[in-house]
Amino acid sequence: MANEFEVELDNDIQLEEPKKYKVFLLNDDYSTMDFVIDVLVKVFRKDQEEAAQIMLTIHNKGKALCGVYTHEIAATKVAQVTKMAREKGFPLKALMEKE
Repeated sequence: MANEFEVELDNDIQLEEPKKYKVFLLNDDYSTMDFVIDVLVKVFRKDQEEAAQIMLTIHNKGKALCGVYTHEIAATKVAQVTKMAREKGFPLKALMEKE
């Protein structure tokens, strides 16, 4: 004898896009331009030309947008930048802001 169950599904489920976060690199007086380009290539997967343009924006304006990601990915990128900078002895900082 099989048990029968009736399940009522709510067809009005609303799915939302996950919140996005902007990740910025901040200028400092110690991190070399080459190191910042290296971070942009390795962490943010920018090509050399785009990385150089972003690096110059950071240098001239104090910060630049490196990408927009979900919370978990943005937090991981910030942690990767911090780890790379500390390993090389640079004070380079990344921050994330809600979009």
